Amino acid sequence: MDDSETYLREAIALAYANAEKGGRPFGAVIVRDGRIIARGVNEILASGDPTSHAELNAIRAASSVLGSPDLAGCAVFASGHPCPMCMAAMRLAGIAAVTYAYSNEDGEPYGLSTAPIYDDLAKPFAEQTMNIRHLPVRLDGKSSLYADWRQRQG
Repeated sequence: MDDSETYLREAIALAYANAEKGGRPFGAVIVRDGRIIARGVNEILASGDPTSHAELNAIRAASSVLGSPDLAGCAVFASGHPCPMCMAAMRLAGIAAVTYAYSNEDGEPYGLSTAPIYDDLAKPFAEQTMNIRHLPVRLDGKSSLYADWRQRQG
């Protein structure tokens, strides 16, 4: 059996265990150098936090283990197709590879597909269901926020 299948089986086992406890059926593991360094399950129902997805919880755990927000060299193995939020977080963390077991098509009959969100995000801002606008407000007497931050970085 391929190592990828082993990691996916672990993510799926986490998802089953979470569902058995009343949670949503999602689990994820993060692997670096051939070993699992972090695990996460979907805790939306337990926490009331809509961002408490398995992948994000695993990213938080991996960052804690590594003592860094930089997860370059890590791979994510998820029970289900990661949502756009999780995909973006993985990219921001430097994760270069993600593998998942259950597709959006698999989840669609159960209300577990994020395909409509992907579709909406592919549209120009003006056509998306969420109202998105740029309003360039600045504080009087302050330098540019980003320039100020850069200066503080030394």
